[in-house]
Amino acid sequence: MAHNPTISGGLTADEVTARYLVREHHPEQGTLLGFWIYLMSDCLIFASLFATYAVLGRNYAGGPTGAELFDLTLIAINTGFLLLSSITFGVAMVSAQAKKLGATLFWMAVTGLLGLAFLSLEIYEFQHLIHEGAGPSRSGFLTAFFSLVGTHGLHVLFGAVWLVTLMVQLSKHGLTVENFRRLQCLSLFWHFLDVVWIGVFTFVYLMGVLP
Repeated sequence: MAHNPTISGGLTADEVTARYLVREHHPEQGTLLGFWIYLMSDCLIFASLFATYAVLGRNYAGGPTGAELFDLTLIAINTGFLLLSSITFGVAMVSAQAKKLGATLFWMAVTGLLGLAFLSLEIYEFQHLIHEGAGPSRSGFLTAFFSLVGTHGLHVLFGAVWLVTLMVQLSKHGLTVENFRRLQCLSLFWHFLDVVWIGVFTFVYLMGVLP
């Protein structure tokens, strides 16, 4: 039979291990730092897509131009949905800091609905353009347009899925330290998408309607 030796204080080695190695050490702010690094890599992706659009944005190949295709009223409404969702997410974060779980979940739900409204209008726009014969294969301009705007839309979709998943975790476990850290990461991601969309709205849509 194996002997478990005692050490100073009359404790066995296993008891000392259980007392002092309770859980794995998590570096303070380590998750947020890693997430910032991820966002920087995402910046490179969007920078490449913006650069591609800058090169191909006037290559119409005899097809329709942005001035002929873009409905700025629709795009302005869609922009309002996304910017408003950034505000509601900010209210959700304030509620989380105040340890108000119910208010946090409510404002997260509002944020998710606004995100889905944004996606619905974007899908409608894509369907309308394709129906008009202005699909991504029509010209270099449309290829770059669908790539840039579509990539942003996919990010919003993934953000919405993440948001719903985090709402489930909050409902089950509450505003724990881990869940609050995840909420901070999602907040950074959501605001990042708003900043990118402001660039898309200005560079693609507003400049696209200029002659």
